Amino acid sequence: MYTIEKVLNSSIVLAQDEKGKNFILLGKGIGYGKKTGMIIEKQNVEQIFIPVDNNELEKVSYLMNAVPPELIEVTQDIITYAKNVLNVKFKDSLYFILADHLNFSIKRFIENINITNRVFWEIKNFYSKEFAVGLYAVKLMNTKFGISLAEEEAANIAFHLVNAQDEKDESMDTMKAAKLVGIIVNIVRYSIKGEFDTESIHYSRFITHIKYFVERYFANRLLNETDDILYNQVSSKYKEAFECSLKIDDYFYEKYQTHLPHEELAYLIVHIQRLIMKA
Repeated sequence: MYTIEKVLNSSIVLAQDEKGKNFILLGKGIGYGKKTGMIIEKQNVEQIFIPVDNNELEKVSYLMNAVPPELIEVTQDIITYAKNVLNVKFKDSLYFILADHLNFSIKRFIENINITNRVFWEIKNFYSKEFAVGLYAVKLMNTKFGISLAEEEAANIAFHLVNAQDEKDESMDTMKAAKLVGIIVNIVRYSIKGEFDTESIHYSRFITHIKYFVERYFANRLLNETDDILYNQVSSKYKEAFECSLKIDDYFYEKYQTHLPHEELAYLIVHIQRLIMKA
């Protein structure tokens, strides 16, 4: 049971539960005809109930009150679609962050203000599933509001989806990670002989491995077994891939003053070798 503290608009209500904890209630028409002090039974509505920390209450209330009700509904649609496509859980804060971002994107379009996404190419290519959801969101926004947001906006939305995933490590900055993934891929691209097939399963696995490798690096959780059996085997057997992995290691030493563990290099060599075989 929730007691309404404030109706922000027809789609957003600020309420408290029996323990006095604050919640933002989102849903089409949830605030229509409602007043402070009225009761909302959770089991009687199919809405979204988001807990809000007391320290964030004023800021969140102000933010959500500035967002039109129809945009809240679009935000819910996008997040529901993203959950189904990506099969991940998102932090509750995504509802606030994405709604605010979409609201600002509409204002920017109306005022003809273009902000360049510096990692558009990286996000489009290395977070392709999130980018696909971003394209869905852009199409939905353009249809719903009669605007023409550019494809680049899909990358901006994808950026928020990546950042808000529950399992993502808090220490990793998505923009920094995307740039590093792109740098590693380019090192490999210009090191091996021949063009590799970006549509192949080997390329897909390679990109997935690099993404998780970068996440491990920024989370300070690199693989580091002392047993060098695999490293010794692949480094001697796959010379070209080994030389390519050393270039990646050189970059890390030049940029971050650290060498990569042999275990991480071994797995890089294996994935690079698969690309070489298909190049």
